[in-house]
Amino acid sequence: MKQIVFISGKGGTGKSTLVASLGHLVQNKMLADCDVDAPNLHLLLGGAELFRADYSGGKKAAIDPSVCIACGRCREVCRFNAIRPDSVVSSMSCEGCAACTVVCPVDAIILSDVKTGQTYVHETALGRFAHARLAIGADGSGKLVTQVRKNLSDFQQNEAYVLIDGSPGIGCSVISSITGTDAVVAVAEPTPTGRHDLDRVLSTAEHFKVPAYVCINKYDLNPAVSAQIESDCQNRDIQIIGKIPFEPMVVDALQKGLTPVEAKIQTVIKPIEQLWQHLTDALAQQGR
Repeated sequence: MKQIVFISGKGGTGKSTLVASLGHLVQNKMLADCDVDAPNLHLLLGGAELFRADYSGGKKAAIDPSVCIACGRCREVCRFNAIRPDSVVSSMSCEGCAACTVVCPVDAIILSDVKTGQTYVHETALGRFAHARLAIGADGSGKLVTQVRKNLSDFQQNEAYVLIDGSPGIGCSVISSITGTDAVVAVAEPTPTGRHDLDRVLSTAEHFKVPAYVCINKYDLNPAVSAQIESDCQNRDIQIIGKIPFEPMVVDALQKGLTPVEAKIQTVIKPIEQLWQHLTDALAQQGR
């Protein structure tokens, strides 16, 4: 099973729309939304819930006031300033390092699992779909992404492909999204900042030794920068597998909850079909 993750240097480049569109065009696949901080692919896919589970990405300290002697040792060792003068732990500041439990002379402090999100698997018309939502203010998005991918593997049925909508940027969730995958498709817009962001995500993929390909979305809005991006990719020996034109009707379709494929926007569908053909050809070359 080939795992392909679509990433971008920032949000709003169109990668989720691209993944949802490929969901309609590609047969025998699974889908995942690994942008756990701001998931949106479920808005286009829907489906019936097969699985839901709370997720605990770490532990937090709590002080039992009936045992605490207010010696203050825990406050002295807490480098995150998570313990107040009244011996109450701020859950937003606590990192679960357990230093306070080591120095407490009366064992008044315990570490407990804390719910930091929820994971889901849905049965959709396009295939099985795994996603998650990180709780507001919670950390550990990279671990949650790993859990999303594990859930997907638990529900696989010999599908040929996994299409993963990754997080924007180059943080922990992106690293968890691309690790161990067969290919990265970086979606970029033809702007100076888009070009810079593309360089960063391609460097990340290169560092983790994941083959990378590029799609320029709305390439015709700025042909000069598109040409610069093509030159950059040529210098890196990275193949541009797709160039999708700007099409105002896409926004209208998304506002109605439709992908460009469902809305039958041919000016966009044809380039996406070509992108998939180029990608599968490249994957076949990798396997030789």
